[in-house]
Amino acid sequence: MSKQHENIGPEMAEWIVKQKVFFVGTAPLSATGHMNISPKGGDSFRVLGPMEVVYQDYTGSGVETVAHLRENGRIIIMFCAFEGAPQIVRLHGRGTALTPGHPKYEPLLSLFPAHAGTRALIHIQVTRVSDSCGYAVPFYDFQGPRETLNRWTAQQGPKKVIEYRALKNRKSIDGLPALEAANTAPG
Repeated sequence: MSKQHENIGPEMAEWIVKQKVFFVGTAPLSATGHMNISPKGGDSFRVLGPMEVVYQDYTGSGVETVAHLRENGRIIIMFCAFEGAPQIVRLHGRGTALTPGHPKYEPLLSLFPAHAGTRALIHIQVTRVSDSCGYAVPFYDFQGPRETLNRWTAQQGPKKVIEYRALKNRKSIDGLPALEAANTAPG
């Protein structure tokens, strides 16, 4: 059964940072718009405080999360245990996509390992924290991080990564604005 928590306590924060994958959910305001769920991984998530988190948003072929946050700010992050005791944690909140030039971008970026694929930081003020059992979530063995994005960004080089983001990350699949041309530079 789901249980709501007052905040992200120390024990939960410790559990969160040990997870190898998390899922991000957003949606546009339009009833006909496309909702989005994205899996995320890598050393890309930080708990900043009892009701504040941030993650690195890497370059990808879509940019739904950024576009939805620009439109309405609604976001949910879900973690689930694939090893150890079963558990699911959900963090509902209001998110902001921080890009180079934003005053919080550089200080928060310094919390993460350098990654040429970083296109934004997703900063979230958490409004609801809950957990549930996760009894039906299967066990999976972590084999290691994928190196595909690292190889791709190295192969492309900074100029081609900028061109890719300008082409693929300016608008969502529903046409909502996402990254501005000035913010498509490598992170």
